[in-house]
This record gives sequence, structure tokens and C-alpha cells, in this order.
Amino acid sequence: MSTRLLAVDLQHRQPIEAAHKPIEHVYFPTRGIISIVAKSPDGQQIEAGVVGREGMSGLAVVMSNHRSPNDAFVQVAGSALRMSADDLRVSLGESERLRQLAQRFVQVFMTQIAQTALANGRAKIEERLARWLLMAQDRLDEGTLQLTHEFIALMLGVRRPGVTDALNDLEGKGLIRSSRGLVRIVDRVGLEAAAGGIYGVPEAEYKRLIG
Repeated sequence: MSTRLLAVDLQHRQPIEAAHKPIEHVYFPTRGIISIVAKSPDGQQIEAGVVGREGMSGLAVVMSNHRSPNDAFVQVAGSALRMSADDLRVSLGESERLRQLAQRFVQVFMTQIAQTALANGRAKIEERLARWLLMAQDRLDEGTLQLTHEFIALMLGVRRPGVTDALNDLEGKGLIRSSRGLVRIVDRVGLEAAAGGIYGVPEAEYKRLIG
């Protein structure tokens, strides 16, 4: 498998997959975050899930398909190992262990999507924001994240004034510091409490299935 992998940089907003188009490459991030975005026919969109160093893009390929109804793009710049979709299919056929790990990650990601749907439907904006910041820190090991209000609004599917209110709420509780497109986590334990129980299920599933 290693001979089929190519180290590449991931640039901010770089397209990874286009909805309903054949997937040409899959990416295994080593740094950064890839965002999976669900789209409606009339152009509405919301983030459905994120992938970092714990996983891979191209899950449709793992499931014996060649395309997805979702877009995927780089949300936080970094680096990855890239493989052609055809080479991944060959590798999955050659390695039972790789196939098992990839399928287990599909289950973890499906759990993340389900929990995102629950959060979007039942949780307050500040709880959803707290969850997303925790998920980002899990994948980056960084306390400071470069995020604009516009981008947070896309991720959470809310209006920008709602993002401002949510950031002010978390900052007022001493959990984060927000300024000039940067969000710094200062109290992770408090942020987990602020997520109100909507953070942790996919993370526990990952630990159970993959370790």
C-alpha cells in the first residue's frame, strides 16, 4: 500500500470531492481537517461531518461506490497522504486488515453524522459550537483555531449573528477567547460541559472499534 501513497499539502478550501462526481483520489490527513458538506438541490448546505488524522476521505469508495452526494473540502490547511481511488480498491482487495479498518471507520463516521443530526435538531447553538471546537482540537492538538464567523455559520447552519452570540456566550464563561478570526480554547473541561452531552459518542465509538 505504501508505494501507492503520495505526500501532499492540503490548502484551505481545496476541493477534495464534488457531489455526484466520480471520486478520483482519497486522502489520509496527517494534519488539518476535511469538511464533508451536505447540499440540497436549491443550494442550501451544512457541514455533516469532519475528518482529520483519525480517518480518511472517500468513504463511498470503501463501500464499493464511486461517488457521493456530498461535497468535501479542506477546512483547516495541513497535509495528507493521497491515493488514487483505483489503488484503494486494489489495496482493499489485497488486505483484509485494511478493509476491516476502513469499514470500521465508516461506522465511526456514520455515528458522527448521526450525532451531528441530533445536535443540529436538539442542541443550542453554543452547545453545537462547543462540540465542534472540541472535535477540531481533537484532530489538531492546537488550542488556537483560525475560524471566521462566516465559516462557523456554514458549519453550524446558522446566521452570523447567532455565531457571534454563541462565541460571546462561551467567552463570557471563560471557556474560549475570540478575536480577529481566531478562537483559542482556554478551558477544555469547561467546554466539554458546555457541549451539554452532545460530544463524546463518536469519540467513544472510535476508541472501541479502532483504538
